[in-house]
Amino acid sequence: MRLARLYGVRDVRLDEEPAPVAAAGSSLVRVTAVGLCGSDLHWYAEAGIGDAVLGRPLVLGHEFAGVISGGPRDGERVAVDPAMPCEHCATCRTGHRNLCPTVRFAGHGDVDGALREYLTWPTRLLVPLPSELSDVDGALLEPLGVALHAVGLAKPRPGLTVAVLGCGPIGLLLIQLARAAGAAAVLATDPLAHRRAAAERAGADVVRDPAGPMAAIGAAAAELARVALGPAAAPGVDVAFEVAGTDDAVHAAMVAARPGGKVLLVGIPDGDTTTFPASVARRKGLTVLLSRRMDDTYPRAIRLVRRGAVDLAGLVSACYPLAETDAAFTAAASRDGLKIVVQPSGA
Repeated sequence: MRLARLYGVRDVRLDEEPAPVAAAGSSLVRVTAVGLCGSDLHWYAEAGIGDAVLGRPLVLGHEFAGVISGGPRDGERVAVDPAMPCEHCATCRTGHRNLCPTVRFAGHGDVDGALREYLTWPTRLLVPLPSELSDVDGALLEPLGVALHAVGLAKPRPGLTVAVLGCGPIGLLLIQLARAAGAAAVLATDPLAHRRAAAERAGADVVRDPAGPMAAIGAAAAELARVALGPAAAPGVDVAFEVAGTDDAVHAAMVAARPGGKVLLVGIPDGDTTTFPASVARRKGLTVLLSRRMDDTYPRAIRLVRRGAVDLAGLVSACYPLAETDAAFTAAASRDGLKIVVQPSGA
């Protein structure tokens, strides 16, 4: 079978290897769609992410769908949960599988991911895809799950005001989910014009370029709250989602949040360090939460897509065959579009 391995910084090579054989408890999956994620771009551009570094050539890809080949579920289209938690530790047992200290994750560390024609994966992590969802939709259930998990941490309720700082695919999904949860108004920021346009299509009421004085973001958030909730509204939004992975975006989220509000850090920073002015967060008494991956979100994600509350297809800018994986990474790294998808074996 063919597969794409990362050998070093911006060094993706197409290789040929024997197809894997499914062991007990696993199934062979023909991979049909793989979304390239921001964390994949960290691996591509830095040969690592956070404190994890490339120790051997690695197959990336953790947003994926495919078709089961063989066994009692032969021919079934599935989305794939990329995380393999231990299921036995105290963290897993208390409902935080996404925080399992020994989790094994597709395309991370020593676990090869989905940029290959076939892989074997635990059968329990293969989620049936309804006919209304395409294979590409199935791959994008993972970033939707990440956004769902972040929204869940914010404990949304109808009538809240929300800011989303960073309008890549997950930011755009957060805008849609905020709307589905009954947000009174949504502010979105991004330095790229085409992503600001996408934020408007996703349902943002006010869209801004974050360039310029930080105070302008605070003023926009205060005005959003005043228009949505009336002149007595607190200055700023109830919940600010930072989805850019930059210190400037974290600072802007804290400026946008109202006193007593919440800031959700969803983006992954370069260099594994986040800094922000403590005085802003301290004087406002902000609650700062960090979001990691997702928990058991696939059933909810599928329901949202089936009833039209979330549009996944509109996020996809281009699809590439496996042979053009390097070009796909180049396109994704340029950030000229939104979501780039690789199709290792076609639909």
